[in-house]
Amino acid sequence: MHLQWQYSDPAPKEHIEQLVNALAVPPVIAQILINRGMEAVEDAKAYFRADYDNLYDPFLLTDMDVATDRLIEAIEKKEHILIFGDYDVDGATATAMMILLFRKLGHPVDFHIPNRIRDGYGFNVDAIEKAHNQGISLIISVDCGITAMDEIARARELGMDIIVCDHHRPGPELPAANAVLNPKRTDCPYPFKELAGVGVAFKLAQGLVQKLGADNDLLLDLLDLVAIGSAADIVPLIDENRILVHRGLQELANGRNLGVQALLKSTKLANTEIGTGQIIFILAPRINAVGRMGDASRAVQMLTTRDEREANKIAEVLETENRQRRSIDEETFRDAIEMLEDQFDPEKDSAIVLSAEGWHPGVIGIVASRIVERYYRPTVMITTDDGVGKGSARSIPGFSIYDALDSCSDLMIAFGGHKYAAGLTIPCENIEPLRERLKAYSDNALTDEHLTRKLHIDGEIRFSEIDGKLLRILKMMAPYGPQNLRPVFSSKGIRIVGSPTIVGSNHLRFKAAQDGKVIDTIGFNLGGLLHRLLSNRDDVEIAYLIEENYWQGRISTQLRIKDIR
Repeated sequence: MHLQWQYSDPAPKEHIEQLVNALAVPPVIAQILINRGMEAVEDAKAYFRADYDNLYDPFLLTDMDVATDRLIEAIEKKEHILIFGDYDVDGATATAMMILLFRKLGHPVDFHIPNRIRDGYGFNVDAIEKAHNQGISLIISVDCGITAMDEIARARELGMDIIVCDHHRPGPELPAANAVLNPKRTDCPYPFKELAGVGVAFKLAQGLVQKLGADNDLLLDLLDLVAIGSAADIVPLIDENRILVHRGLQELANGRNLGVQALLKSTKLANTEIGTGQIIFILAPRINAVGRMGDASRAVQMLTTRDEREANKIAEVLETENRQRRSIDEETFRDAIEMLEDQFDPEKDSAIVLSAEGWHPGVIGIVASRIVERYYRPTVMITTDDGVGKGSARSIPGFSIYDALDSCSDLMIAFGGHKYAAGLTIPCENIEPLRERLKAYSDNALTDEHLTRKLHIDGEIRFSEIDGKLLRILKMMAPYGPQNLRPVFSSKGIRIVGSPTIVGSNHLRFKAAQDGKVIDTIGFNLGGLLHRLLSNRDDVEIAYLIEENYWQGRISTQLRIKDIR
């Protein structure tokens, strides 16, 4: 796999000096801050503080006044409220957070999460009619609802009121809800557009608490769920998301949510430092697994229970279903690779569309991501049943899969999502036309530049600069995620000490030396680069992340290798 190394443009010397003097940081950190849009000293200070008090006023969201007034009326009249969520981590955490908020306010609420396999994504008319029969007078949707025109019209027809909290891109029209909270509305002046679904729900919680004149502390122990949902939804970890996740990770460490604690225990993460990596790769797949395999309401029950035994029991179910999901995922991935061996030509095919009957709809999104990782092409995976295909699409940097699908919208029953991930429903007879049109669209839109994998290097340093101070600053730059990625450094003239080895499943391990300093390294899945490391060679250049390695109670500095040349 060839990576094109891209270095940041050097910032003006006077700007670097200004930040170095004001913040007492090394020049390479000043360069990184400037590259990430923090040229002004005040912006850089705010970034390092990630202060909860710097959150925006929730009433900047269009319709927030209407939404909070309606909620206060419902609380005063003791109305029957339903939280309607989505089955992914973002939707489950948003649902759980709203349940816990209303519980604190002394107003219990019901919730509904669609069954992924039976109901599909978002609102459905059956659920709306069932809610009406149960005496629900107000529905709050979280992480869904922005495109549910017919379903919300039906709810209003039945006399129910609706507040939509969503972060997905709206269509040309908004649904006829009482209030639609979505920073991506074209008429919404909210200054930050990239909140997750749980982030938008939190703004509603913030607005309600503010309008009730209640204590702001009511909200703080809900932030662990906001952090989990936001990190899992891979939203940019800048601006308000950075503050919410930063503060939420602190709350996660406080351990007040029994369900979260049960999950940490079952994944052997209890009493360890949790960052976004642990959320994305360990906690989120387990919360997602119950939704992917069927019933996500169990995740919401776990996150809202007051019974420790119940929390532990559900956490074990999540563990079991995650193992099952991984086995189905592996089988589907193998099927897809077999198809591609016959169908895929890297010289000609700028997009991949695969379909098969009987693939589990809960894993095709994960498998699409793995196909993108392997072949570096926008990918759509479709599972078919009874003449209808359900699909998940994933993309590569610089190519909007949402826009690509939009150009073929006449072929589909429905579609929705983001720039890099989307879902769709399509009649089976239209799958082949979709394949042809998506390939034509991507042939036109993708250049060789798009199809070259790139490795962004934040700065070149020497091993002598890797000290305790640099490690402390790198920790302060967390939480890491999209648009605030862990910095990648490079170093030249590296000498390889001793014999490099392959460990585990194709991981490269070696000792690197420069300036008389020897540092351990690990390169995950980089066994194929062993040939570049002849013993005692001293002309190697490496690109890497700097991290701490915890092993048998000892902490040491380790470099996680990204590439070698």
